[in-house]
Amino acid sequence: MSEKPFETSSEIERIRRTYQHYQEANFADKLWSANNPGNRRIIAERTIALQKLLTQADLLPLTHFYILDVGCGNGDVLAEFLKWGAQPAHLFGVELLESRIHSAKQRHPSFHFTHGNAECLPYKDSFFNIVIFFTVFSSILDARMRINIAQEANRVLKPGGAVLWYDFRYRNPRNPNTLPMGREQLLHLFPGYRTQLMSVTLLPPLARKLGRMTGRFYPLLAKLSFLRTHYIGLMTKPNDGEL
Repeated sequence: MSEKPFETSSEIERIRRTYQHYQEANFADKLWSANNPGNRRIIAERTIALQKLLTQADLLPLTHFYILDVGCGNGDVLAEFLKWGAQPAHLFGVELLESRIHSAKQRHPSFHFTHGNAECLPYKDSFFNIVIFFTVFSSILDARMRINIAQEANRVLKPGGAVLWYDFRYRNPRNPNTLPMGREQLLHLFPGYRTQLMSVTLLPPLARKLGRMTGRFYPLLAKLSFLRTHYIGLMTKPNDGEL
């Protein structure tokens, strides 16, 4: 695919600066350490919800599906799909940050990773069965860039294919570099898609403080809808001829 001109270069640079700051501040280890029981419970809950969505949509197993993770980071989210039958040769990831792509290639050498801007995806039309967006759009403040990326995802997704979504539904008052992505924003990005959303993820700062009491209190607190900070969802692209 030839490179397209976009007027989002300033937003791209802002995102790169923001994530460089996150890396220098070691947020990944400080906030999302796998040693924290709350973090492990968040991931386990998300995985259960994702499997439920895939099962309800009659998409399992994923043996013959081509899957793209946009904003793939180190590739670990993409690797979760192996447990549902996805084949390594069918797993693709694209990432704006070169350091993350380098890490992804080291961690998952059998996957296909590309360093680039998701506003111009290097794939053919209708190539993928599933496109994944996990905490991507909330990190993009520029409305034009969000629309460009959503349109590219729509282009490379097969009719009847699915977008898998996980992102913030509330504003984070401590982080001005994020925006909440509620149902209205999601439907604006993918108009005409059949959409199923669930609220998940106990407020992460609270979940991380539960410690040894995580197993007891996480499920109780997560019953309070206002404490669930994210949406996880599956959006199905209309088949040809559908509205």
